[in-house]
Amino acid sequence: MGAPVHGLTAKAQTSLEEVKHNTKRHRRHLLGNSISRYYFLFSILALCLVLGLVIVFIGKTALLLFGQISPMDFFFSFNWSPEEEMFGAAAFIVNTLSLTALTLVIAVPISVGMAVLCAEIAPKWLKSFIRPVLDLLVGIPSIVYGYLGLTVLLPFLRRVSGEGLGDGLLAAALVLALMVLPTICRISDDAIVAVPRKYRDAAYALGSTRLQVIMRVVLPAASRGIISAVILGMTRAVGETMAVVMVIGNTPQLAKSLFAPTSVLTSNIVMQISNVEFDSTWNYSLHMMAFLLLLISFVLILIIRLLGRKRRDA
Repeated sequence: MGAPVHGLTAKAQTSLEEVKHNTKRHRRHLLGNSISRYYFLFSILALCLVLGLVIVFIGKTALLLFGQISPMDFFFSFNWSPEEEMFGAAAFIVNTLSLTALTLVIAVPISVGMAVLCAEIAPKWLKSFIRPVLDLLVGIPSIVYGYLGLTVLLPFLRRVSGEGLGDGLLAAALVLALMVLPTICRISDDAIVAVPRKYRDAAYALGSTRLQVIMRVVLPAASRGIISAVILGMTRAVGETMAVVMVIGNTPQLAKSLFAPTSVLTSNIVMQISNVEFDSTWNYSLHMMAFLLLLISFVLILIIRLLGRKRRDA
């Protein structure tokens, strides 16, 4: 009778050790979860703090401008002559919007076409080549694109157009189109791939051709993702600085042709911010331009979030 009792005692001890081990492991998991939760909370708060400080600092300095000049003079005047106390930014705003629109006109059809090629048409070996190349293009610094535009694109545009300089909106738009093309293409590619296969099968079962399936089924189903990709590309085009500075001409005037040297919000800021005193109307004007860019980016990102929410609800 002693052996069974000893056996039961050994099993009880083993079970007790397993319970202790599981308890310790559970406590470690709880501790790890608590640390992770507080770490993520701290990261979010730090990010919000930094973003808030950026908005407050730029916005506070920018709003000082309207104590010196009226909003009408800043937003609707085309006369930018800081030496004469004239701070009209309308030309830069119009040029920025024109450059962004021209960039999207060039980049979006090519990007979406390449996305359709990668997702629907190309064989696997071609997909495995195109996608890494696009990922590589995303990571190239903007200064490299600007240098290529300065040394390759501008001489080419001079020869083709017969213009003496060649820099202007067209050169900047071509450089920006090359920069935003990989972003729009890769996100659109993911959106197209995410369209359920059953949509395509149903369309083919009804007798649709491949082109009809792509144009009437796949692209409409992936439209929100494609629009989000376009808006992200627009955000980069609006905020790009160095590549634009190197090819646009940096002349504070309204662009009257595609080859006229001009300037946009970002290029005007980077060219002039180092030459002004902090407590001056000139500096306040440049901060207001930066604040406008911040607001534009915020609005575009908000649109993307709304599109993403509608997509999830659908």
